[in-house]
Amino acid sequence: MIQFSNPIAGCMRWGKWGANFSTADYRKMIESCMEVGITTFDHADIYGSYTTEAEFGDALKEDSSLRSKIQIISKCGIQMLAENRPQHQIKSYNTSKEHIIQSVENSLQNFGTDYLDVLLIHRPDPLMNPTEIAEAVGQLKQQGKIIQFGVSNFLPHHVNMLQAFTEVEINQVEISILHLDTFTDGTLDHCIENNILPMAWSPVGGGKLTDENNPRLQTIQTTASSLATKYNTGIDEILIAFLLKHPAQIIPVLGTTKIKRIKQAQAAKSILLSREDWFKLYAASTRKDVA
Repeated sequence: MIQFSNPIAGCMRWGKWGANFSTADYRKMIESCMEVGITTFDHADIYGSYTTEAEFGDALKEDSSLRSKIQIISKCGIQMLAENRPQHQIKSYNTSKEHIIQSVENSLQNFGTDYLDVLLIHRPDPLMNPTEIAEAVGQLKQQGKIIQFGVSNFLPHHVNMLQAFTEVEINQVEISILHLDTFTDGTLDHCIENNILPMAWSPVGGGKLTDENNPRLQTIQTTASSLATKYNTGIDEILIAFLLKHPAQIIPVLGTTKIKRIKQAQAAKSILLSREDWFKLYAASTRKDVA
């Protein structure tokens, strides 16, 4: 079983879709994460319009010792319209055996490695054939090109279908104070029942809490600020602690490009919210008491 860092560094905004890091910037960010104990890095083939994996890989190639010290997660299954994918005529999903295998080969080349620690199917595909996916996963595991397999944005019924054909070990979904669906739609219950590790993307709401004109967001801010004072910490730490309280053992995937915010998320692990304080945050988000 792979030991993932908690939190995980999400790399979606490191390149073209955000900070436009240079190779030196990538290297500095990777090393800064490692210095504070963050060794797991989350990618997808489409990030940066199919460019971020290779940029990250260029930084790894500068120091061959880095690869053995980190864990790389990547995803496939979404086909985007992009200049470097002229064959794509429409944004679509492709979870065929051929596409999964080719996507992994592309990722391995991009990262300059011979294996991915984790491969995730990025989103459920209406044309998903679980037999093909299982065949691809089995072949890639047998060849040592992936170690673990999972999914992203899958609901329990999607996972159940896939699990009948191959082991699903991770489900990466949106979970935050602004997105509470996973607490009630069966996703986290299903993870506990099936020993699936939940990873949370956008764990602090993607920066939306700064909207001062939204009454719901103002209520969340006020409640989180009060709890931050009580626990002698910051608002981000409280919002991460809100996720860590859940018994499913959620691992946040941080989309930030700021090492300061990664350190804040690390600090959240030392905060143990009381049950009532957890429900104060929940009620602030729903704007009503539980039934």
